[in-house]
Amino acid sequence: MGNDPNPDAGTAAAVDFQVVQDSPEFTELRKRHRSFVFPMAVAFLLWYFAYVLLADYAHDFMSTKLWGNINVGLVLGLLQFVSTFAITTWYVRYANKKLDPIATDIRHSLEDEGVGLPEDTK
Repeated sequence: MGNDPNPDAGTAAAVDFQVVQDSPEFTELRKRHRSFVFPMAVAFLLWYFAYVLLADYAHDFMSTKLWGNINVGLVLGLLQFVSTFAITTWYVRYANKKLDPIATDIRHSLEDEGVGLPEDTK
């Protein structure tokens, strides 16, 4: 252990993250990620706060009966869950199609350059 003349032998080369971050591939990956996440986050937050404001200030509207004991507030509340699952599904499909191929290319280019990554991330 202490007698090894080359203590860095066999260890992964350091990644110059600034170079990777400035690469056109990473820039495209970041652009595609942000073009989905930011608008979707804004849309969801608007939808969520609209629901909260309606629940707080539009009691008559939210208590409007639709079918039996089912009212508008209950339906809109359940749609919050539905929209969460829909956005998650949409993001997974988007990431699989638009983000993962670029991320995989970046990873392979780093590995091909001899830059090792920790074993638990492979």
